[in-house]
Amino acid sequence: MQNSYLTPYHIVDFSPVYAQQVSELYHMAIQHIRHPRYPQAKLDAWSSSPRSSKFWQLKYQRNRAWLAVDSTQQVIGFISVETHFKQQGYIDCLYVAPAWQHQGIARALYLQLQAWVQQQRYPVLSVDASYLSKGLFEQHGFVLKQVSYQHKLGQTFNGFYMQKTLINNLVTGH
Repeated sequence: MQNSYLTPYHIVDFSPVYAQQVSELYHMAIQHIRHPRYPQAKLDAWSSSPRSSKFWQLKYQRNRAWLAVDSTQQVIGFISVETHFKQQGYIDCLYVAPAWQHQGIARALYLQLQAWVQQQRYPVLSVDASYLSKGLFEQHGFVLKQVSYQHKLGQTFNGFYMQKTLINNLVTGH
């Protein structure tokens, strides 16, 4: 957990009471992307409106998620990792509210996830990184395995399937 005296936020485990905020943050973060690779048609295919609270509650019954929460208990970022099946260790979400981006929140969330994964002794972490998140994962030792493509509502999303091997089940900070 972040020391609230040093940062204006702290990291907590996902709780169903935050599901609506997670839904709104996810949608808002996507709709505020301003990048040539993401025209409005792609943003709308990615998230045309917030998903239901129930969607996030069910998703995080199966997976592990952490939230960055500000001093007013508003969710300002979140990250999650698959904990079951063959996708164990797959980071499936990492989003930060637009007003809070570029302040180290994504890194803090990733480091929280990494510490938990180390305790679980997962052998590998993987992620389908976007153009926007690829650099963060590279900074933390992820290696590109292949370019990935996802299709949704007539739009093609290019991504980067990346992995990080956790040598001897120890996770390093890079």
